[in-house]
Amino acid sequence: MKLASLDITVFVIYVVALIGIAWWVSREKQGHEKDTNDYFLAGSSLPWWAIGASLIAANISAEQIIGMSGSGYQLGLAIASYEWMAAITLIIVGKYFLPIFLKHKIYTMPQFLEQRYDHRVRKVMAVFWLGVYVFVNLTAVLWLGALAINTIAGVDMVYGMIFLGAFSLAYSLYGGLKAVALTDIIQVVLLIFGGLFLSYTALDLISGGNGPIQGFIDLSNQLPEKFDMILSKDNPHYMDLPGISVLIGGMWIMNLSYWGFNQYIIQRTLAAKSLQEAQKGIAFAAFLKLLMPLIVVLPGIAAVLLVPELLKPDQAYPSLMSMMPVGLKGVIFAALVAAIVSSLASMTNSVSTIFTMDLYKDKRPNESQHHYVKVGRIVSFVSLIIAMITAKPLLGNFDQAFQYIQEFTGFFTPGICALFVLGMFWKKTTATGGLCAALGSFVLSIVFRQFWPELPFIDRVGIVFLLCVSVAIIVSLAEKKGVHENAVDLDEVEFATTKGFNIAAFAVVCLLIAFYGAWW
Repeated sequence: MKLASLDITVFVIYVVALIGIAWWVSREKQGHEKDTNDYFLAGSSLPWWAIGASLIAANISAEQIIGMSGSGYQLGLAIASYEWMAAITLIIVGKYFLPIFLKHKIYTMPQFLEQRYDHRVRKVMAVFWLGVYVFVNLTAVLWLGALAINTIAGVDMVYGMIFLGAFSLAYSLYGGLKAVALTDIIQVVLLIFGGLFLSYTALDLISGGNGPIQGFIDLSNQLPEKFDMILSKDNPHYMDLPGISVLIGGMWIMNLSYWGFNQYIIQRTLAAKSLQEAQKGIAFAAFLKLLMPLIVVLPGIAAVLLVPELLKPDQAYPSLMSMMPVGLKGVIFAALVAAIVSSLASMTNSVSTIFTMDLYKDKRPNESQHHYVKVGRIVSFVSLIIAMITAKPLLGNFDQAFQYIQEFTGFFTPGICALFVLGMFWKKTTATGGLCAALGSFVLSIVFRQFWPELPFIDRVGIVFLLCVSVAIIVSLAEKKGVHENAVDLDEVEFATTKGFNIAAFAVVCLLIAFYGAWW
């Protein structure tokens, strides 16, 4: 498939406009030089709409659009549980986690771990996250993004990755988080508009021009097996989404870890004007997550009827784009690239934040603010180069990259979740106990995978989490230190939320009940 001249023109206008806007919002008042708070936390000035939009823009990338559409093609609507359960997870994060993090006035997740535990925990987790962000997240976004560009525009994979990396640096390297977050509202609007139009057109094609509602009815009737949210044990994809345990088991751990303790996600809320502003942004993001399956899963299901002979499931979304009319194809292409580069910018900014504030500053604590910002920019650039070099060897042979990423991160998330949850809510957790949970997660996951291979990985995540919590409790009690000297004093944390947040939370729960009730 090739893009027409009009499509290319639309796309070029988007690229130029985004870079221009990013540089404009990144400008500083005369005489003021960016410091670390400006660069890594946007000067603690983000409004709720920027936080909510930026959370979604950081999350919805190539791995989400291409990967989840591919999983929709293969698994059906059941994969939407990752999106819909994320909505309620965001509400929990806003209610119970954010008040603790913002009270500690932190830049990074490892910084909180040092305040709660000790220096060892901070260093170990900082190095771990740098490795995951560079070799898992960045590589996945670059590879899947380049795959989409290759399918849509015929651009070589290597050149596609170079373009995506250069584009993300061009609009984010100078301004840091402020440039990323304030332009993400444009990215999200474009993403939603482009995605909804793609779904609309696909359903209209299925109905033979009788409209998207009829198309959805036809799709449901022709592929009823693709609209089961809770898979039975005889379903060929039960190992990926194991029935009712998706709702009550390990997916909670995956989501809590991703939305609550993940630097490139939570960093937006750390940059909020206030706790209430951060919580409003979280609620806004939760409603957007409820909308996402319509944009990223439904096209994959529609592709089963429209392009049934795909070589790989991850080709579903790009293949549907080839059916779009000239001009609007350029808009949808721009929306896809918008999602990719916003995630790249978010990840590289978080990599630079962790490296600079958790590792480099500890070794050279007396440098100027300008020096730390410069180091952050260099790290952003280097991390992208490393990800480009390693993307093909790591991800080139996987059919469903989204499922691969979920299973890989599932080795570590139980321990991370145990480390944070116990650290926040059980005062006797020791640093050694927390580290044993975090490091034991990988070992336990490998053991289960090797000796109980028929256990679905989501169930494995839930079991390993419970074991990690047990290990942390046993080790902490064995040390006989009582209440940890750095324990979080929950009596000093304001957990009360506004009436607006409570109404939003209730609405999210009601909508989820309706969705699962309709497609159980």
